[in-house]
Amino acid sequence: MPSAKISPSLLSSDFAQLSSEANRMIKEGADWLHMDVMDGHFVPNLTIGAPVIKALRQHTDAFLDCHLMVSNPEKWVDDFAKAGASLYNFHIEATDKPLELIERIRKSGMKVGIAIKPKTSIDLIYPFADKIDLCLVMTVEPGFGGQKFMHDCMPKVKALRERFPELDIEVDGGLALDTIEEAAKAGANVIVAGTSIFKADNPKEVILTFRNIVNSKQK
Repeated sequence: MPSAKISPSLLSSDFAQLSSEANRMIKEGADWLHMDVMDGHFVPNLTIGAPVIKALRQHTDAFLDCHLMVSNPEKWVDDFAKAGASLYNFHIEATDKPLELIERIRKSGMKVGIAIKPKTSIDLIYPFADKIDLCLVMTVEPGFGGQKFMHDCMPKVKALRERFPELDIEVDGGLALDTIEEAAKAGANVIVAGTSIFKADNPKEVILTFRNIVNSKQK
């Protein structure tokens, strides 16, 4: 079973101090940095793109976990690879040719992730799960931070973990001290959290607690 990876969402950071916020999270114990890329089309919000990833890469060696909430994810593979993205995580709902996209991302040198919305069947992931590095099961509707955790997404995590015990399974949305245990028990090992980490009085303690709970459930 894969070990815990805590990936604070920089969507909750101070964008005017992005490099400082990124490095602060790494110093607090984060394993990855989660970058929410939204195009204003696939989701209603608009955030950052490859130029911001490129700028941030100049200030950190951290693993940049890029979640592409965009239409036509094929369009941006080369830009994100050149910018220094570590993982390119596209939505299964946004492409008609997932296998070709997986192969293209792999050839670019980035790790490959597939994300699914809460209402999307996990069955769509099964044909590709042995070809990717990570599956992101959204536990809120993608597009905005600060939403409440959707408990009914946990059966998808559990089903995926049972079939693919070595896969990194990521959850994103509403992860906090009162929901982390449920997610970990279902089989999630990569935890994305924004508000619950960035707004905490002691982010290091929250990150450590998340990691300990996930690792305890993965044994």
